[in-house]
Amino acid sequence: MSWIPFKIGQPKKQIVSKTVERDFEREYDKLQKLEDQTKKLHKDMKKSTEADLAMSKAAVKISADLLSNPLCEQDQAFLESMTALDTAMRRMDAFNQEKVNQIQKTVVDPLKKYSSVFPSLNMAVKRREQTLQDYKRLQAKVEKYEEKEKTGPVMVKLHQAKEELRPVKDDFEAKNKQLLDEMPKFYQSRIDYFQPSFEALIRAQVVYFTEMYKIFSELTDQIDQAGLTDEQRERETEAKLSDLRALSIVADD
Repeated sequence: MSWIPFKIGQPKKQIVSKTVERDFEREYDKLQKLEDQTKKLHKDMKKSTEADLAMSKAAVKISADLLSNPLCEQDQAFLESMTALDTAMRRMDAFNQEKVNQIQKTVVDPLKKYSSVFPSLNMAVKRREQTLQDYKRLQAKVEKYEEKEKTGPVMVKLHQAKEELRPVKDDFEAKNKQLLDEMPKFYQSRIDYFQPSFEALIRAQVVYFTEMYKIFSELTDQIDQAGLTDEQRERETEAKLSDLRALSIVADD
């Protein structure tokens, strides 16, 4: 969103001080940036939860594919390992779904609700701007009659112009004061509003990764019976791959 004042003729009298206008622009600019940041964070959080779900679903799919491998019918040890893996992946998926649901309720939804407030704020600023333009137009009209010769008809028109100006001036000053009072309060409120959400996000992540540590520690105990190190497993795999490459059916021509 952007705030661009209408371009109209200016009255000679400065009806809004430069200090007030500068304060207004500063406060509104802060809210414009807050709106952009809130929308971006909401979008990024949605992407994050969707990626989380896709990750755990893919892990379950992989473990299910491995479990259906024909080798499981021939090798009992392999079957037990793949069964343990599949169970772990399904537990992970369940905890992940619970974490995502929690984040949706405590972070994503509040971000969306917070973003929904900005259109009303922007409309209030537009109404203030429109009233300011009416104020300037009517002030210029009053000044025009004040500069004319003080004849009867001119004095009547001057009086009418002043009567027309008065409620518009009061309306602008009320709108301007309300926004100058409330925009800083709205900006400051972001801390109290978002702090519970971010604390809930941290708690959800801590609970999830604590459970993941338990799940994968149990899985390691179940499948790592040989007690080999990663380096030993890598050498073992390379040795078996070398044996496969030695077969005539895979030898280079």
